Amino acid sequence: MDISDARAELETMRGSIDNMDAALIHLLAERFKITQKVGRLKAAAGLPPADPEREQRQIRRLRILAEEAQLDPELAEKFLTFIVAEVVRHHEQIAREQG
Repeated sequence: MDISDARAELETMRGSIDNMDAALIHLLAERFKITQKVGRLKAAAGLPPADPEREQRQIRRLRILAEEAQLDPELAEKFLTFIVAEVVRHHEQIAREQG
């Protein structure tokens, strides 16, 4: 393979990566729209912003899914942990606003 073929293939692969990144952002936005509703429901019902038991179940579940998808389970766990921390932060903010 010469350099121009490699560059063309690289551009094709990068285009695919860009499309997947866009899809991930849209999915993440949809996820956060739902978790905002969850936060308002929890605040209205007087439930705590965090649910450590659910978070642990989700981590176990995503680690299994990651293994099945041949993705590093540590990466999946770090990703979910980051998202959950943001969700809890949002839920705490909603609780303060509604409190």
